[in-house]
Amino acid sequence: MQARTYKILNTVTTDLVTDQRVHKISSTLTELGFDVHVIGRKKKDSLPLVKQTYSTYRFSLLFEKGPFFYIQYSIHLFFYLLFHRSDIIIANDLDTLLPCYLVSKLKGSILVYDNHEYFTGVPELIERPRIQKIWKTIEKNIFHKVTFVYTDNFAKKGLFEKEYQHPVDVVMNVPYWDYFQDVPLEFVQESFKNKFVLLYQGTGINIKRGTEELTEAMRYLDERFLLVFIGSGDVIERLKQLVDTYQLNRKVLFIPKVPFQELKYYTRQASLGITIDKAISENYIYSMPNKLFDYIHAGIPVLASHLPEVDRMVHHYQVGTFIEKHDPKHIAEQIQWIFDHPDVYQQWKANTLNASREVNWSTQAKVLENIYLKIKKELK
Repeated sequence: MQARTYKILNTVTTDLVTDQRVHKISSTLTELGFDVHVIGRKKKDSLPLVKQTYSTYRFSLLFEKGPFFYIQYSIHLFFYLLFHRSDIIIANDLDTLLPCYLVSKLKGSILVYDNHEYFTGVPELIERPRIQKIWKTIEKNIFHKVTFVYTDNFAKKGLFEKEYQHPVDVVMNVPYWDYFQDVPLEFVQESFKNKFVLLYQGTGINIKRGTEELTEAMRYLDERFLLVFIGSGDVIERLKQLVDTYQLNRKVLFIPKVPFQELKYYTRQASLGITIDKAISENYIYSMPNKLFDYIHAGIPVLASHLPEVDRMVHHYQVGTFIEKHDPKHIAEQIQWIFDHPDVYQQWKANTLNASREVNWSTQAKVLENIYLKIKKELK
């Protein structure tokens, strides 16, 4: 008799185009024999989706941000989940948890919580305590009722386990070992040629992540350096204003968000990866930025700020250095120092290979497989 195929509904509020974590987890679960269907949302500026081994669906909503977005998304998601078969429902982050929890109780599906952001600690909520309290109440009332919970780094695991007295697994969001191997070395963005390219990538290029100071730092660097922002976020327009104010158009380049399958071509051609979040909120302090692993796997050294998990990774593998303060002149001095010490830079570059051999998706896929083997036992 043929073994039963279990249906997974994997839910997220992103548009799926740039969401590498959801893609890797969904692909791996498909390889493990699950029937995976991913549910996201389509924004006005969303790019088309590339066909994958799993199926997808995106809501088109009237609102794209703010309280009305979350209310509308939650209602749409609740009814979608209610009327589609599921053995397992995955809630990605707190903003999908409530409808997933309610439907899992109504239908008897197993709920999995993939919490890769300390949602109630994001700066936007810290500045709005009443809204923060609503989200915190939702999390407090549901977290301990979910048997299977995992997050993306060990600092966050410790934070959640201390707060909720509930076990949490870690599935790190790292690239496949060979993810960058098919990028031709001769590929060069025309504007990258003969430049020391400073790359800041991501869909969360937001306020208070050090990007304003990074942009101003280009005032102190000559035209051998090119700062490239690839992605989207709420601070982009502010950065463009700074570029105009200080006449940095020849030193700073903005590239709109691209599918992650295309992003790696740009990452591979950069000289230095930048991740300089400020320690202003629990979400930032306990984060392990996806871009850090992309930089390392692409073979480019890193300039980072001192955050626990980032600090541990960069120090352990010796793949870069740090800024000590968010001051434009200091940031420029650190970049100039790296450029002026090619022997140190090349050693860091060589060390990225060792790091990527040890920390890659093949190891994390095994962790994920063990979690879902336990879930399968619950389903039988």
